[in-house]
Amino acid sequence: MNTLTPNMPSRLLPLLGAALLSACAAVGPDYERPATSLPAQYSAASPSAEAVPTVSSTWWTLFGDATLDGLMDAARRNNTDLQAAVARVEQAEALLREADALRWPTLNLGGSGSRQRTSDLSAAGHGGTFNTFQLAATTGFEIDFWGRLRRASEAARAQALATDHAREVVWQTVSGLVAQGYFSVRMLDEQIALSRDTLASREESLRLLRLRLKGGAAARLEVDQAEAERAEAALQLRELQRQRELARSQLALLTGQPDLQLAPGAVRALPVPPPPPAGLPSALLERRPDVRQAEALLASANAQIGVARAAMYPSISLTGAFGGQSAELSDLLKGGARIWSLGLGLDLPIFDGGRRRAQTAQAEARQREALAAYQGAVQSAFRDVADALTNLEAARAAQADVEIAAQASERALQTARQRYEAGYSAYLELLDAQRSANATRLRVLDNHRAQLAATVDLFKALGGGWTPPQPRQAAGS
Repeated sequence: MNTLTPNMPSRLLPLLGAALLSACAAVGPDYERPATSLPAQYSAASPSAEAVPTVSSTWWTLFGDATLDGLMDAARRNNTDLQAAVARVEQAEALLREADALRWPTLNLGGSGSRQRTSDLSAAGHGGTFNTFQLAATTGFEIDFWGRLRRASEAARAQALATDHAREVVWQTVSGLVAQGYFSVRMLDEQIALSRDTLASREESLRLLRLRLKGGAAARLEVDQAEAERAEAALQLRELQRQRELARSQLALLTGQPDLQLAPGAVRALPVPPPPPAGLPSALLERRPDVRQAEALLASANAQIGVARAAMYPSISLTGAFGGQSAELSDLLKGGARIWSLGLGLDLPIFDGGRRRAQTAQAEARQREALAAYQGAVQSAFRDVADALTNLEAARAAQADVEIAAQASERALQTARQRYEAGYSAYLELLDAQRSANATRLRVLDNHRAQLAATVDLFKALGGGWTPPQPRQAAGS
């Protein structure tokens, strides 16, 4: 029969040291970022060192609008989707601390006291009543010989990082919606102002035509046409006001301000930020939070393979206890009451019907799934940037044409009005000119809003904004 002797701890120290030294390596594959087959940049021009843009976390400040800045601050504080995402980050961080804690020994302090009587008919031949008091500190520690706990901690760390990037994805989505919603409100403000002018013009035209009808200088058909146009203008104004209220309500929800009120403004007062430099490098996609999230999930799945493989190897654990035991409470801490124990445990899997191998195969399949998701995220990100660049360029190129069309339609309207007042044309010609002028005015507004919207899409696609390159100073200046 083997018994633990007082020098047993010194005998176990070499074994413990060898086990700890052997635990330097961990089973399972180490994570390496997978290669992606993307073009180096988005255009044929090669960017210079100064042309590589930097990403700003507050890209909306490039629009120079204090109201928009305030809406973004309110959204960051009050948006419920963002608050939920922050709570998920806190949960992931707590899970990471739990996973890290498993790598450390546990230490517990326990005490007990009992009073009992033994039988007079026991094998000892006599009974008695006695007390038993015990106080002991116990510890347990699993030697991470195969790196199972380290891989689990690695997986939890990557999962926490992915959750933090997911929070950034939520904020990116919310900030983009706030910006687009604000542009819509400002667009509707200008459309409402144009509609009010149009309605006032229609009412004045109807008043004059009614006077001319009484004097016999106008036909009833012209009055009916003018009255229909006035009613259409009034209906259009009410519809725009309804849309404006809905857009304001959406902004109120996004920013967590149910009583949000916005004074009328002009979308053309918002400047379009300067275009990005030519030859944007595709490496900028690494800054996108959704791409970072996908990569962190891939790293977590990769570490889980090590956890599953380590479960197929023996596990080694150490246990220990130190304390005192006595019949009297006052003797509990005396030297003669001392008790202690040390233990070494080994759990060696022999047969499980293939369960552990199946778990390893599941982990490997999840890693391949995460790899495909990461590659898909990178490809989608590249397409998002390319689409945003295409839309921005198209809107910028169309600006000159829509302005020319607006100026030409204004001149055509003046000519049509002069011809009608001189009696050279029917009122229908004037109505057509008015409709054309109104449509081109709205097209100018819409194209400006399209440039703003495409810029926001590009900011989001790049994971932020860009800063125009600063001129390099000459040496010695």
